Amino acid sequence: MMPSFLTLLADAAAGQSTAQPSGGLLGNPMVMMVLMVVMFYFLLIRPQQRQRKELEKRIAALQKGDEVVTTAGIHAIVHNVKDRTVVLKVAEGTLMEFDKPAVATIVKKDGAASK
Repeated sequence: MMPSFLTLLADAAAGQSTAQPSGGLLGNPMVMMVLMVVMFYFLLIRPQQRQRKELEKRIAALQKGDEVVTTAGIHAIVHNVKDRTVVLKVAEGTLMEFDKPAVATIVKKDGAASK
């Protein structure tokens, strides 16, 4: 006869376990935690790091005349590139200076965007 829910709950409260211990390597909670951390690394962290490095490389290669979009959504043309900042031409006669990390997207000459 199967034990009822209340019986199982009472046994668990008393520190007794009627469940069979799970065997094998995957039954170990530490192994499962390590596997989850490895999964998160390969599915979330590593791709983000790769995208960040590609964007940093593109920002380092900015040249005068490149079309960019800032993190604030401002579309502009690169007027001047300095060590830490970039001067963008937003409109005719309007120049704005931004930190290089504020460049979110570099729009290629053929109109395709690269993030």
